[in-house]
Amino acid sequence: MLKIYSDTKVCILLLIVFASLTACKTTEEHISDEWQLIWQDEFTGSGQPDNNKWAFAPRRSPDWARFCTESTETVEVQDGKLYLRGMLNSSEKDTAEYQTGCIHTKNKFAFKYGKVEIKAKLAEGKGSWPAIWMMSSDSSYGDWPRSGEIDIMEHLNFDKKVYQTVHSSYVDLQNKKDDPQYSTTASILPGEFNVFGLEWYPDRLEFFVNGSKTLTYPRKPGAGSDQWPFDQHFYLILDQALGGSWVGRIDDEDLPVEMAIDWVRVYKAE
Repeated sequence: MLKIYSDTKVCILLLIVFASLTACKTTEEHISDEWQLIWQDEFTGSGQPDNNKWAFAPRRSPDWARFCTESTETVEVQDGKLYLRGMLNSSEKDTAEYQTGCIHTKNKFAFKYGKVEIKAKLAEGKGSWPAIWMMSSDSSYGDWPRSGEIDIMEHLNFDKKVYQTVHSSYVDLQNKKDDPQYSTTASILPGEFNVFGLEWYPDRLEFFVNGSKTLTYPRKPGAGSDQWPFDQHFYLILDQALGGSWVGRIDDEDLPVEMAIDWVRVYKAE
């Protein structure tokens, strides 16, 4: 009788363990099957980022782009990370006071609807303004802000938080910022890598930090492109800007600053 009882007990325990493992496997498969990875950069190797995926964003008049440069000192892949730097200009060929690393996927990769996740570590400094964001590939509805902008992450100075924001005619020209809420802030782990995310659906944008949802921006019923220009292809932008009207003055003593990016991943719904 003792042997029968013991064998039965062992069988029951094995069944419980098997059921648990099966449940875990099913859950993992469900999670992995929900999104299909369609584009990524893990930043292996060294030197410059893959030019089949990224290009330098040109210097232009907007605050974020006014110090962009193609200097390899500001953009570097090393030890499995991408580094974008903001620094004093040491080049005699460039008259700008500062140089900043700015890259994008324009004309190389764009998508409509899906999920984006970027694992990044942000530096602190007066005048530091790193950002991870998206713009329309074709500007189907006109120049900024009419064709929209999606700011997955912006960080200012020594903040322990990031900003996540949408821009459009509705928000920036009609000043309709509360119906629905167009922006939020979210706490981060300072000095550590954080994962910044966006899930983009035909009827809403959902923002995340470290897996926690921070903001949902819905498409209003019957809305046109003024409120919802987010029905066209967008491309990715990564930059370590310095200064400007929002972030304020730059303290040279805090330079250089850098944003380190471990990986960028884009998914489509299954």
